[in-house]
Amino acid sequence: MDLEAVRSLCEGVKTQVGKTVVGQESAVDLLLASLLSEGHVLLEGVPGTAKTLLVQSFAAALSLAFGRIQFTPDLMPGDVIGTNLFDFRTNEFVLTKGPIFTQLLLADELNRTPPKTQAALLQAMQERSVTIDGKTYPLGEGFMVVATQNPIEQHGTYPLPEAQLDRFLFKHVIDYPSEEEERAIVARHGHRTSMPKLEDFALEAVIDSAALGAIRTFVAGIRLSEDNIGYVVDIVRSTREHPSLQFGGSPRAATMLASGARAYAALNGRDYVIPDDIKVLARPALRHRLVLAPGAEIEGLTADRVIDQILEQVAAPR
Repeated sequence: MDLEAVRSLCEGVKTQVGKTVVGQESAVDLLLASLLSEGHVLLEGVPGTAKTLLVQSFAAALSLAFGRIQFTPDLMPGDVIGTNLFDFRTNEFVLTKGPIFTQLLLADELNRTPPKTQAALLQAMQERSVTIDGKTYPLGEGFMVVATQNPIEQHGTYPLPEAQLDRFLFKHVIDYPSEEEERAIVARHGHRTSMPKLEDFALEAVIDSAALGAIRTFVAGIRLSEDNIGYVVDIVRSTREHPSLQFGGSPRAATMLASGARAYAALNGRDYVIPDDIKVLARPALRHRLVLAPGAEIEGLTADRVIDQILEQVAAPR
């Protein structure tokens, strides 16, 4: 696997996703960067902005097993990871695996389920395994979670705890499309009210499991200079000292930002990271890890604005 092959395969994925989804280039870039650096992604957006269709199309461009869980208030942890059921024919307990036993998992509307069910994903996201009745089952190195949540609904929702948010490499906020993009959406999908069927768009798998492993090995070797390592660390440490923040990024945030920057460099045809890679990823990599101080919330500050202030203050390597 070389740099040109990596970029070609990733461009192929973008082309396939573009058959169904109009726009959302930055979201696809973050999904690819997360996939190549073994991370997870949280997509936040109002209803009707194609979050689910985006993830389904992304999965269709990969030769990975795809699973989906529609999270609801009555969902239990066993409904996610599975359980041992007694088989009266054999007088033995038999494992019934839950939908988490897949490679690319869409956790749809994750904030609709209570914390005890949200926590069913914690071990899977961190260790790529689940424990059922004291026995641990591996999910494989290719396991990836893409979760969605709706930011405008308050009734029947449960905010994700900080420990779970910290497991996500990126949080991407999906905004409304431009007027031109919305015209294209209506032209492409305006003849139906139901969810588009992927088979109608002839999506093809571009990356298989073997190629994904080779790409990840290549991306892990992307050069990150000492100066850029220092830049990542300075940015994350500044979040812990900023007066508008109650809590800043953890060391995990720094390592994830560095890993994501390597993947983002490869997507842009480089075998080395530049400061702009780190700047572009700072918002999606940090916005969900920061807790604003009460005074900052009263002043109307947001995590994104604080990150922008930090990027202005921390000198980038030359």
